Amino acid sequence: MRTSTGADSTGRTAPVVGLDTLVRLRRCQRPPEALRRLVLPEGMTAPMGCDAVGVPAELGPEVLPRLPRVGCVYADRAHWWWLVPSDSDYALEWPAPVRYTTGAVLPDTPAAPDLIHKPTGTIPYTPPIPLYLALCRVTGTTPTWSRPISA
Repeated sequence: MRTSTGADSTGRTAPVVGLDTLVRLRRCQRPPEALRRLVLPEGMTAPMGCDAVGVPAELGPEVLPRLPRVGCVYADRAHWWWLVPSDSDYALEWPAPVRYTTGAVLPDTPAAPDLIHKPTGTIPYTPPIPLYLALCRVTGTTPTWSRPISA
């Protein structure tokens, strides 16, 4: 039995694990055979790690012109995917039907999507806040921070 200080009945203390660590551990528990990851183009680096934001393919052309800077964008028949820095979902509720995937892993994707936009330079990211706002706009969703608070 552990006490609130992390010590068990023998007096030994256990390391305290934060919520961020638990979330990262959970994200890493996917079976490797089920993973299809977006691949960075040659010469690009992802110093902050990569996550991906996917939208239905019909929304992709509406989002693209609303962005001040566009990183790597991948597409297949069903979705368009933008690379964003890792943890770009922190404190954001991405609007439906957006799919946010950690590690730029594409679940249930039979084939790798094609790279349809590569930015100049070596950084593959689309800035997440402008992308979030553009997606809110095209989906008719009010950004989380603009919603009224109910008591």
